[in-house]
Amino acid sequence: MGSKDQGRGAASSGGGFFSSFAAGMRSWGTAVHKSVNGLLGYEGLEVINPDGGTDDAEEEALKGRWKQEDRDSYWKMMHKYIGSDVTSLVTLPVIIFEPMTMLQKMAELMEYCELLDKADECEDPYMRMVYASTWAVSVYFAFQRPWKPFNPILGETYEMVDHQGITFLAEQVSHHPPMGVAHCENEHFTYDITSKLKTKFLGNSVEIYPVGRTRVTLKKSGVVLDLVPPLTKVNNLIFGRTWVDSPGEMVMTNLTTGDKVVLYFQPCGWFGAGRYEVDGYVYSAAEEPKIMITGKWNKSLSCQPCDQEGDPLPGTKLKEIWRVAPTPQGDKYQYTHFAHKINSFDTAPKKLLASDSRLRPDRYALEKGDMSKSGAEKSRLEEQQRAEKRTREAKGEQFTPRWFNMTDVVAPTPWGDLEIYEYNGKYTEHRAVIDSSNVTDGTDVTSIEFNPWQYGSSSSQ
Repeated sequence: MGSKDQGRGAASSGGGFFSSFAAGMRSWGTAVHKSVNGLLGYEGLEVINPDGGTDDAEEEALKGRWKQEDRDSYWKMMHKYIGSDVTSLVTLPVIIFEPMTMLQKMAELMEYCELLDKADECEDPYMRMVYASTWAVSVYFAFQRPWKPFNPILGETYEMVDHQGITFLAEQVSHHPPMGVAHCENEHFTYDITSKLKTKFLGNSVEIYPVGRTRVTLKKSGVVLDLVPPLTKVNNLIFGRTWVDSPGEMVMTNLTTGDKVVLYFQPCGWFGAGRYEVDGYVYSAAEEPKIMITGKWNKSLSCQPCDQEGDPLPGTKLKEIWRVAPTPQGDKYQYTHFAHKINSFDTAPKKLLASDSRLRPDRYALEKGDMSKSGAEKSRLEEQQRAEKRTREAKGEQFTPRWFNMTDVVAPTPWGDLEIYEYNGKYTEHRAVIDSSNVTDGTDVTSIEFNPWQYGSSSSQ
């Protein structure tokens, strides 16, 4: 390959082809941060205004969703955890939460799953990778919401049907460390993920490392795709207006053919320069660029065939592959229409499992705007989960997931090793029995008591 290809290859380590653009961006270790020196007691605190420069940090620090007294007390509690993985160390107030759990958040990746349908139907192996990788990028519009989802209770589940012909199921299989597993399927593809959350608290920001393994199987061609996403950084957690960025590389690999897509998510620069921008290529197994992909993850992505130097082929034009759907105006949590569907019982199957996230009383109270009740219910559920753990330990037992099995596979990821779970097929059998039944279910689904408990007085059947 030529020098331009070598540069693009070097981009996988952060340099090369993209470095000329990225050099003008604020790096995560230096200029991107602005220390606040004018707020007594908070000298050195890093505040970032994504739409500004380096001279307005003190003004930005006074903005955001926290009242001053709440902000100050929370900072006093949290500053001792700087540098730590805070995934399970602290109990967080519901003021920073959205009415959705992490299992539901996992389902948001399916909003534009018709792109996977197109990938399955596509005969061109490189366009197939364009559609599949664009699907992987499409969820970042939803992931930019600055609210934290609820951590799932051990044994909690989430089911979704009536969207593009899919059946989606997720289950929380571990509490420490938090691990969620999901399986999704329609006539075109199967999707399986094992996800273990890992974080690093940096004071006024937190880095979220997507320790996970994703597998997408396209049914027509039989190809298997692997996805490694970039990390996510949540800025201005306590001081300033919270915002989200995901700088770095996304790599999707066709494990069957060796083809791959490398996309670079530009970090946000001064006055928002480069924010949301995504650029990259589809490469053949011989590492030759075949198709360029460009756009913004909050708007649209397009593609164009390219030569071996990565330049557009003469006589070709950019073709738009995906565009963000219209969103509700003035939504409190910046939800998409699909996010509302995820919370809705309209996408719940018949005889919904009592362990489903929709039924969580803390989530439901927050959705209805009752923050006080939400906080109380959250504390109650967390205490019941601790009681379950004590009972389990006293009995010398271990938690066993219902719908997924742990395998012997330990997969390496850029952020640590991961124990892999696999779908055991029992949910498919469970749903087949229910769907074939002629008995009408007259239960008011909203009246079902949330019950993920292993030792509860009722069953989560």
